[in-house]
Amino acid sequence: MPNPTHRFFALVPAAGSGSRMGSESPKQYLSLAGRPLLFHTLSALAAHPDIERVFVVLSPGDEFWPEHDWSAIGGTLTPIFCGGATRAESVTNGLKAMAGQVSGEDWVLVHDAARPCLARRHLDALLSELAEDKVGGILAVPVADTLKRAASGQRIAETVSRDGLWQAQTPQMFRHGLLLSALEQAPVVTDEASAVEAMGLSPRLVAGDMTNLKVTYALDLHIAELILKDRENEHE
Repeated sequence: MPNPTHRFFALVPAAGSGSRMGSESPKQYLSLAGRPLLFHTLSALAAHPDIERVFVVLSPGDEFWPEHDWSAIGGTLTPIFCGGATRAESVTNGLKAMAGQVSGEDWVLVHDAARPCLARRHLDALLSELAEDKVGGILAVPVADTLKRAASGQRIAETVSRDGLWQAQTPQMFRHGLLLSALEQAPVVTDEASAVEAMGLSPRLVAGDMTNLKVTYALDLHIAELILKDRENEHE
């Protein structure tokens, strides 16, 4: 397990609109198993004993957050209303906002708001494999399906080899100072690892699994609920 001298914090960018869900409220506030989707995401992080605090980055004009009761998550939850126009901007703003409470050498686990099925085993693997790593890394899954590159008219142009390909997930875990510097140098990225890669570094891949799915479309909500209910049954 992680060295006790290391400190771990979580950062969840949750300022997006989730437009692909086709709903009036942002995706992170849609109902999932009787709670907002975001509740499950934050609870999974806050429940881990090695994570000292969970920062959630919200839009400055977020009207939905105060409509829900977050008290069951506990006192480690800290909302910060500094979200930006993009994920990278929200993460950067969040890193700056939390700077007074963490050191540059502390680990930050950046996790998608729309991954509510994060399990304790995922976090245990990430923390144990990366705590002594010089760079950091991400949860990911080896690509299992055959990949096709599309041409015009949605016809197949070619089959792409899946050898060595992994599907990136979150959390993505890097030291605070390194990640902030990386994002400031490469602000147009879709995940934190890409910014770190742009510095010439090679983040480590930590094997996760497909239960840590990202809710993108309406059907994903139903799948996520099945995963959460199945875990509840395991503990009964």
